[in-house]
Amino acid sequence: MYHGAQYGWIEVVSGVMFSGKSEELLRRVRRSLIARKKVQVFKSHLDDRYGGVFQVSSHDGQRLDAVPISKSVQVAELVRPETEVVAIDEAQFLDDGIVDVVNALADRGVRVIVAGTDMDFRGQPFGPIPQLLAIAEKVDKLHAICVVCGDLATRNQRLIDGKPAPAEGPTIQVGGSESYEARCRRCHEVPAVDRSQTEIPIGAAEGH
Repeated sequence: MYHGAQYGWIEVVSGVMFSGKSEELLRRVRRSLIARKKVQVFKSHLDDRYGGVFQVSSHDGQRLDAVPISKSVQVAELVRPETEVVAIDEAQFLDDGIVDVVNALADRGVRVIVAGTDMDFRGQPFGPIPQLLAIAEKVDKLHAICVVCGDLATRNQRLIDGKPAPAEGPTIQVGGSESYEARCRRCHEVPAVDRSQTEIPIGAAEGH
C-alpha cells in the first residue's frame, strides 16, 4: 500500500561509537510514536548487548523493542503495508542490499531512519553505511569525546587487554566499553602485526 503520491525519505545517523547514534534513533522513533505514526524498528541480530537482540539500547540505558534481522531482505519482507516509519539500528552489520531496500521504502512513502557506525576500527568505511550516506536526504554525523586528549572523537579504538588491536583483526567484533574507546584521529592507533620474526629471509630461502 502506498501512502498516496507522497514520497518518503531516508535519514542516516552515523558516527563513532559512544556518540549517541542509538539514542538519537530512539528519540526520533519516540517522537514519531507521539505523533501517532505507525512505526517498525529493526536491528542487526549481531548486536546482543544491553537489552539483547530484541531491543534497541543506547549506552545510557534507553531501550525500545525491535525485530532482530540478519539479512536486508528481511526488512522488505517484514515491513507492513500500513507502516509509515521504519527505523534500523546497527546497519553497518547488514549486507549491501539494505541500500535498495531503504530506497524502495522511501519511494513508496516511508520515512526511513538508519543508524550505524560509518568506520570500522581501522578507520575504513564500514559496510553499507557509506552508500546509505550518499543516498540519504538527511545526514547527521555525531561525535564522542576522545578518552585520551578530550578532543572530538571520530574513530573507534578497538582494544585487546587494554592495548590497541592490530589491523589484521576481524572487522566485525561486537563489544562495548570493555573492547572499544572513542578517540580522535591523532590518538587513534591501529598497529600492524610484525611478521619479521616469522617470514623466511630471501637469502635463506635460496639456500644462501
